[in-house]
Amino acid sequence: MARKVVNRRELREEAEAAERLGITKKAASPATKTAKTTKRKSRAKVTKEVRLKAFWGVFSQSLTPVAMFEYAQKKEAQKKADELSESKKSPHFIQIVKKVIEE
Repeated sequence: MARKVVNRRELREEAEAAERLGITKKAASPATKTAKTTKRKSRAKVTKEVRLKAFWGVFSQSLTPVAMFEYAQKKEAQKKADELSESKKSPHFIQIVKKVIEE
């Protein structure tokens, strides 16, 4: 579809004539109107589903992992942490560790 050609010289002459007469135009002329632009909606990135598996990790006081146990083996992990705490001077504790399952 063709756009309407705007004659800038005629518009300038109209504006100058209005200034000479002391009339100010409150309404904007068609050439000076700005088209309302609609903001484009941002596309949300599709997040890839990540599967995690939980383990019990035995850690030293300096947060270094000492041993890893399956999630169902919490008693064994706690026993290992207690043994290490008694045999060594630094305390050991257990904490859940989640690892990504890659297929």
